[in-house]
Parts: sequence; C-alpha cells; structure tokens
Amino acid sequence: MSFISALVLIFIVLDPLGNVPMFLFVLQNIPPERRKAIIIRESFFALIILMIFLFTGRYILDSLHVTESSLGIAGGVILMLIAIRMIFSSSGEVFNVERESEPLIFPLAVPLTAGPAAMTTVILIMGKDPSRWWVWALALFCAWLISSVILFFSSNLNRLLGTKGLLACERLMGMLLTAVAVQMFIDGLRQSKILL
Repeated sequence: MSFISALVLIFIVLDPLGNVPMFLFVLQNIPPERRKAIIIRESFFALIILMIFLFTGRYILDSLHVTESSLGIAGGVILMLIAIRMIFSSSGEVFNVERESEPLIFPLAVPLTAGPAAMTTVILIMGKDPSRWWVWALALFCAWLISSVILFFSSNLNRLLGTKGLLACERLMGMLLTAVAVQMFIDGLRQSKILL
C-alpha cells in the first residue's frame, strides 16, 4: 500500500461529507462564534485517538497472533460493510445528546470522526507494514487535516451542496471504498494461498 492509497482510504472512512449534517445538528444550538472552535478542539481529540490506535493496534494484533492474510481478509469484509452503509443508508444515526451543552469528545470526536471504522482502518494499515509507521502516520495526519478543513467549513458546504449533494458525495465515496474492500479481500486470499 502506498502513501496516497492509505491517505485516500483513511479519508473515505473518516467520511467528512457524511458527517457534515450530523455536525450541524449537534452544534445547531451552540452560538455561531463558538462552533468553529469546538470543531477544531474535537478534531484534535479525534486525531489523538486515531494516532493511539495506529501505534498500539499492531501490538494488539500480535498478541492475538493475527496473520497478515487474515488481517487483509477481515479488513476487506469490514470495509465492505462500511461501504454498504455509506451507499445504502443516510448520513448516520442521530445521537442522543443534550444539544444545549457543548459537546466534549462525544459525539463529534468519537464516534463521528474517530469511529470504529476509522480505528479499525488505521490498525489494518499499520498491520500491513509496521516498519513504514511514519508513512502511515503522515497519511493519517493528511487525511485528518483535509477532513477537518471540510468540517470546519461545514456550514458553507451545506449551503453550497445541500443535503442531497452531501448524500451523493457520501455514496460516491462508498463506491470507491467498495473497490478498495474487494481488492483488500483478494490480496488477503492470495497471501493465504487460497487464491493463486
């Protein structure tokens, strides 16, 4: 896996366009002058959490004796499920939070940004080649930065694209993720000698 493919994969799984409506919903009762500061703070929390999973995930896998081939197969299945959700469902469930108070970590940082899909993806990427940890860390940082910029301008983006436009973008990213999931699954089968 290259730097670009890792960056694109992480960006797709972070799903910033799909998260825009949820961010706007959670922050709708927050004064407009505070919203951008909250988005920046929550984005940094998400980055810290994902970096922790990036660097500790491989030790968890090693302790479980998970092979690279089984990691590829499992990763393909997980990403396929995420892609199906992106293509065939709406932009996410509405979390039961008190919208009058400022959110802290939940739900913006976790699970909307650093959700189970993103955590699993960074573990899978690091598991592929731990010696290139700096490449994966840089890919995560760049994908997070692009995602954070999109979320920072979520109000403007919502006005520009509208709900249907954002949903169309999310479904397009789901289609791309489907192709990545299939390739990861095939690579895992080849490594396990099931598929020649």
